[in-house]
Amino acid sequence: MKYILALLCCAAAAQADDPRLPRPDQVDKPENIKFIVPDKTKLAGIVVDNTEAKLVGQWKHSVHTPPFVGAGYIHDMKEKKGQKSAAFTPNLPRTGLYEVRVSHNSNIRRANGVPVTVRHSKGKTVVKIDEGKPAPIGKLFRSLGLFHFKKGREGSVTISTEGTDGKYVIVDSVQFLIVMP
Repeated sequence: MKYILALLCCAAAAQADDPRLPRPDQVDKPENIKFIVPDKTKLAGIVVDNTEAKLVGQWKHSVHTPPFVGAGYIHDMKEKKGQKSAAFTPNLPRTGLYEVRVSHNSNIRRANGVPVTVRHSKGKTVVKIDEGKPAPIGKLFRSLGLFHFKKGREGSVTISTEGTDGKYVIVDSVQFLIVMP
């Protein structure tokens, strides 16, 4: 028992010393700080963070509701719905079938029916996600499905605020995992 407590204390101390993480008094869900991934290179596949996305409209940076990838996430401030979007364009190392995942945090103030457009080698697919529900993969990611992409920067994922009146749209990161070359 002492060994387990010592490990927990050391893990908490190490996390508390990481300047990339918010303090518990800065967030609404301190128990989710442990699910934050401050360094996207620690994740599998190709990850494009919100800081690399092409943004249309004004977005607000936040760390208020963990978890998230990188130094935080952005939200649409519940304003100018349908006039804002974030496009994530990966530089894929090879042609093949990829699982595409989006990361987002959740709570009752998050939008449901958030339109996410995946542009892939076969065309485009719109998937609507419910950001009010917790992401099922590591409390951070939600799969959009499997899509075929060509090598390079031809594919993209765009998150829009269209049809999300009255609730916040969260934009964090998009992950591309090769399934089959």
